[in-house]
Amino acid sequence: MNDSSWPELPLEMWRDTYATLHMWTQIVGKIRLACSTSVNHFWNCALYVTSSGLTTSPMFHGRGTFTIDFDFIDHQLRIETSDGERREIPLAPQSVADLYHVLMATLAAMKIDVQIWTMPVEVIKPIRFTEDRVHKSYDPQQANALFRALTQIDRVLKEFRGRFIGKASPVHFFWGSFDMAATRFNGRKAPPRPGADPITAESYSHEEISHGFWPGGTGATGATLDSAAFYAYAAPEPNGFREAKIQPAEAFYSTEFGEYFLRYDDVRRAPSPDQALLDFCQSTYEAGANLAKWDRAALERSKA
Repeated sequence: MNDSSWPELPLEMWRDTYATLHMWTQIVGKIRLACSTSVNHFWNCALYVTSSGLTTSPMFHGRGTFTIDFDFIDHQLRIETSDGERREIPLAPQSVADLYHVLMATLAAMKIDVQIWTMPVEVIKPIRFTEDRVHKSYDPQQANALFRALTQIDRVLKEFRGRFIGKASPVHFFWGSFDMAATRFNGRKAPPRPGADPITAESYSHEEISHGFWPGGTGATGATLDSAAFYAYAAPEPNGFREAKIQPAEAFYSTEFGEYFLRYDDVRRAPSPDQALLDFCQSTYEAGANLAKWDRAALERSKA
């Protein structure tokens, strides 16, 4: 029997809403990037799961702060300031261009001056936010299903993160690739990645093992996955990693992506979705950490 707290997320059913939400979160994410202090690995630009959707967390505005929240229960884009001002923009079928212009006008009316680069990132054939009238779908039920799935994933990934006492990222949502991620580091610098752009070079500056969730589709490199899935990768990838024995049995290594995947439906349908996801994270971490000779005793929380 499926755990009803893990909703269905069939890619073919919500592909259009997904594409629109991806662009909407990129607009908000770029505002966060412009109004926050730079942090290693670009952690300052991520979004976070809340009790109703996704938030920027506080951003700087003069001597005050403001937040922008996606509310996928009441279906509002909410802007609040530390001065007590609050505005809401309905989340409903509308183009990326329309939402962009309304949001920027609302911020200007609140005396929040922010400029962003309006070209989307990490997508094939990007369209400027100011001109994008292609992506305009929004199904409230589908957006809510995504939110409910992220709520469960956020909870389990945080449990997994709590086992590690070394340097680790927060559990956060990256709007560029539209994925939730949690990354562990061993403290050693990684070899430079050939041909890496400045963003990629910073993101992979140190040895890491990363886990996360992606709704599926076509990635920035053109590689395609036909369903939502959890992922795991080691960077740099140690010899033997792709041949490791990973749990659960449904997990598989994709040479196209260079990552392990475990389909979301295989987790959702498991007797214990939490345990299935934790087993996937733990087994891929152990495979990567052992093969790369991480000092696990110094990096992991004692079970005693």
